[in-house]
Formats: sequence, structure tokens, C-alpha cells
Amino acid sequence: MKKNDIKPFIKWAGGKGQLVETIKQRYPMKKYKIDKYIEPFIGGGAVLFDLLGEYSFKKIYISDINEELINTYVIIRDDVENLILILEKMQAEYISLDEIGRKEYFYKIREQYNDEILSEKNKVKKAALFLFLNKTCFNGLYRVNKKGKFNVPIGSYKNPKICDSMNLRNVSKSLSNIEIKNSDYRECIDLVDEKTFVYIDPPYRPLNNTSSFKSYSKNDFNDNEQIELAKFYRELDKKGAFVILSNSDPKNIDENDEFFDDLYSDYNIERIEAKRVINSKSSNRGAIKEILVSNFKVDR
Repeated sequence: MKKNDIKPFIKWAGGKGQLVETIKQRYPMKKYKIDKYIEPFIGGGAVLFDLLGEYSFKKIYISDINEELINTYVIIRDDVENLILILEKMQAEYISLDEIGRKEYFYKIREQYNDEILSEKNKVKKAALFLFLNKTCFNGLYRVNKKGKFNVPIGSYKNPKICDSMNLRNVSKSLSNIEIKNSDYRECIDLVDEKTFVYIDPPYRPLNNTSSFKSYSKNDFNDNEQIELAKFYRELDKKGAFVILSNSDPKNIDENDEFFDDLYSDYNIERIEAKRVINSKSSNRGAIKEILVSNFKVDR
């Protein structure tokens, strides 16, 4: 499958669409023998889909703690045609409505979705509702409250492409031999060896108290979690894996904030330019720095 045939099927906070070109310059496959790829915070999958267009692996394992996101990946892999049927119907209904009708339709779907996430009955329908909300909600955010209920309001898109059937079919083919798990990132550790590339893209450390919609699941990812993740990074390193990690750069706000410099002092830390892909205020979408942490020599 050609690289251009597959692209992320959702918009996702922290999505790496704009950073893929920077990250791919650092892929270890250019220099080292790699036959396994692991991504334990899969999110929108921009790096995964880029890799699938260029490289072959004996094994690929992706996971995320967000149950609804992983359900959607699994349904796209295993039952894409039934998913497309539901999405095409929803798209036709939504596009035919005026502004008031669309608003009513959106909140009805959001309520249905929040009822569905409490149920295991219809996983295809749940995936369709998830994708509909992603394409029509404010900025494509996925945010839940402490009860795990999706609470993002409607967006202002005139003609959202709710069902990109060609891309969904291509994604389905590309996922056919991939292991997809709803799990904590630590659960992949036994799969890792010296021929493994691991890309880690966790919920970013917020630059301030309001800068990050980080509740992608009902479990927040705070500084203690970032410290635990650094321990996991060291475990991967000890097993011989090639690891790249992305995160925010606190020095955007405070030049004296050494949080990540201290946490990953044994590794290569690069500061790269990025743009905010999802932000609640459009005025705050300018260029900022992010960090890439790697445990191998990067040749570009």
C-alpha cells in the first residue's frame, strides 16, 4: 500500500501529523536492524500510518488506555463495512440539517454515545458514534469528565467529512495483522527486545493549568505519572530497544524548568519546533518547542 493511501482517521489532541516529517528523520530503521514496532499511546496514529507506508515489520503492537479509541481501531480492522454503513447514514442525516437541526442532532448523538459507553452491546455503533463526534465536536477534542462521559460541545464545521470510506477501508487493510490492545502502556514490556522500535507519545505535561485538554480517559496523567513513565523508558533502554519519546517543553513558559532535562538526563534531548494542533483558543496555535528524547544516536 502506498504511503499516501493511509492517513489518521481521527483528529486527536497531541496528534503528530505536523511532526511526522521531523520524527521520521530520526527513525532507527535507517541505520539499525528493526523487526518490531510498538506504540503504547497510539492516539491518532500519525507515526504508525507513516511507518506502514514505508517499512515492514514482523510484529506491530499498538495500545491505549482509552477504551473507546481502541474499540474504534478494532472495529475498523475487523468490521469496517458495517461501520461505513452507519457513518454514511449519519453523514447524510447531519449534512441535510440547518444549524439548529445539527445542534439538536449532535447533542442527541452525544447523549446516545454516553449511554453506549456504559454498555458492551453494540461495539460497531459505539465506534460510529465516536467517529461522528470526533468529526463534528469542537476542535476534534476528546475529553471526558470524572464519570468517563464525553463532554465536548458541538463545533462549527460547515461540511465535515464524517465518513471517509476510502481511507477507512485502507486503514482497515493496514491494521489487518496488527495487535491492538486496550491496556496500560507497561503491558508491552515483555514484547520488547533489541530489534524493537518503541515510540512513546504520552499525554503531554501541561504548560500551564489551562493549556491542555489532557483528560482523554478518566485517569489523569500528572507529574507522578510522567516520572513513572521515565522509569519505563529506562526499562526499555535496558532491554536494548530503540526508543523515541515526545513531550511538551516546559521551557516555553519557564526557562528554569528542568523537569524533563532532569528526568531524561542520560538520553538525547532535542528541542524541536511544533505547532499546536488542538487548542481551545485559536489565538494560541502558534509555533512552540517540544522535546524528543531518544536513546540512540540520531543520524539525519
